[in-house]
Amino acid sequence: MQLALRDNNQGPYFSRVLEYGRAEERLTDEHVTQIKSKAILMSLKLADKFYNKHKMHLLEHAAHDVIGVVSIGLIALTGEEPVASVALLQTPDGVLKCFQKGWSMLTTVSKHMHGSDNSLYGGINQLLLEKISTPPDTEEWLGWQDYQTALKDHQNQEATKVLLETFYAKVELDPLFSLGLESVLAEAVLYRIMFDDARVREDMKKRLRKIELDEKWFSVDTITLHTERALSHLPDALAQTIREDLGKHFYKELLRTLKFAKKYRELALDDASPEKLERYEQKHGMQGVLLGWQDTIEF
Repeated sequence: MQLALRDNNQGPYFSRVLEYGRAEERLTDEHVTQIKSKAILMSLKLADKFYNKHKMHLLEHAAHDVIGVVSIGLIALTGEEPVASVALLQTPDGVLKCFQKGWSMLTTVSKHMHGSDNSLYGGINQLLLEKISTPPDTEEWLGWQDYQTALKDHQNQEATKVLLETFYAKVELDPLFSLGLESVLAEAVLYRIMFDDARVREDMKKRLRKIELDEKWFSVDTITLHTERALSHLPDALAQTIREDLGKHFYKELLRTLKFAKKYRELALDDASPEKLERYEQKHGMQGVLLGWQDTIEF
């Protein structure tokens, strides 16, 4: 297994740590040989399981996988601190621990990724592993950044699931709707404002003209208060994560939506034609956006 780098500041973290260990005389040639031997053995096992260990190009592919996965685990276990990383790799099961950690991390973030259920690598998304996997002498390794992106998406999916379970009457969304975490929260807050903290249902258009819209609702401060009330029903850590992730226009956009609902209600009560109501929806970009604003539900 070749683990040499052309640039000590580039390439997979695993390879960079070995180069650092050599340069700082923290790793002897014997140490490096032992670490490489363990990585080679893992590559053989990986190739035997997912590829073909008797074909050299597939064995090399498995070796690149091991380098990438170990790099991910090594960063996670040591905080990308070179001295601690070298020390961990020197332990008898250091390389294995790093690989197991990295593999577990990739399995977790692959949970919601499209195509993971049919992946060659069990529960790990194939495209994600291909990004993590890399030759040791590559000029730039972005595996950790790719993992962080996947982790962020996974966390958003998990948070969205909790929001649905907490605030929605129907947890499973129509696959035609691809709403993000912020949008799912906005739906819940808007619905709770108008319908006395009720769970979100697909009946907003049907119920709208049967209620009175309180003028006190139409302020950023009131919307912020209702948002905080909703977040108070969530675990503290999740609520704080969502607060930090909200866009700077979140509350203003909810206010805009409430104003749209008010005008739409006035038009509906004035017996506006379906065509006029539809034009008003389209003008404000609201048609088909809100879960409770289904085109198929009429007044």
